[in-house]
Amino acid sequence: MRSMTKAIGKTKANAAMLCVTIGWLAITVLTGCATTQSTDTEVSDHDPFESANRRIHRINDFADRKIAKPVIDVYVSYTPQPVRKSIANFFDNVVYPNVILNDFLQGKGTQGLEDSGRFLVNSTFGFLGIWDMATPLGLEAHDEDFGQTLGVWGMDESIYLVLPFIGPTTVRDVPNLGVTAVTNILFYVPNPYVIPVALLGFIDYRARVNEAVTFRDKTAVEPYLFTREAYRQYRRFLIYDGNPPVDDNMSFDDLEVEESSLPERPSRKAAGQNCHCPSSSTR
Repeated sequence: MRSMTKAIGKTKANAAMLCVTIGWLAITVLTGCATTQSTDTEVSDHDPFESANRRIHRINDFADRKIAKPVIDVYVSYTPQPVRKSIANFFDNVVYPNVILNDFLQGKGTQGLEDSGRFLVNSTFGFLGIWDMATPLGLEAHDEDFGQTLGVWGMDESIYLVLPFIGPTTVRDVPNLGVTAVTNILFYVPNPYVIPVALLGFIDYRARVNEAVTFRDKTAVEPYLFTREAYRQYRRFLIYDGNPPVDDNMSFDDLEVEESSLPERPSRKAAGQNCHCPSSSTR
């Protein structure tokens, strides 16, 4: 039994390393391709692979509309809201060690201790996070990840990428894929049991961003640009803890979305704390 446990642990550690390696390899290949392209002043500095990104965006969007959206519609229609809330709380809790780790990596010691307390309270008294018992005690939820940590350390977002099935990301955020995997409690659950739970997690996340996706599809003149700039600005918002400096180079002006048509900004829970990362169609 002990040798089997070690084998499972080693396999999952290798899987996480493979995830990071594949991400960086993709970046290396794309960067190499960029050096062979002619200089084009109309190509965005942060999106030099826009043509390839758009193709992947369309594939992700097609899969989302044909597969994910019908499932989400059934889930929302037949699952009572209190049940969906409890499911969302559970998945927020299982990924919360990632928040705690990056609290400390960013030098936020007090917040790290508070988030450790939040995780402990919800994992015990909240029955694995199904009930949020920490918020009423004043232990508010935070949203930190390794991509933000690299940003805090001074790493620029660099190149914008759209990855198959994962969606929007940047060179800076790719390493977060591996860190998120190994800090997720479900990563250490035996595979036969974790697969249906992970599927439910995707359904939960997609359901939580359904309103935002619908809003984008109805109002955005250019969904790809809207998704890209929304992702970039949201990540910037997180890195600066909600108070980013003004950047004249980042604007929604070219998306032609009227301000009066914008909905109220959803809460962190409603938006899903992991702007971590389904398909590009969910951004």
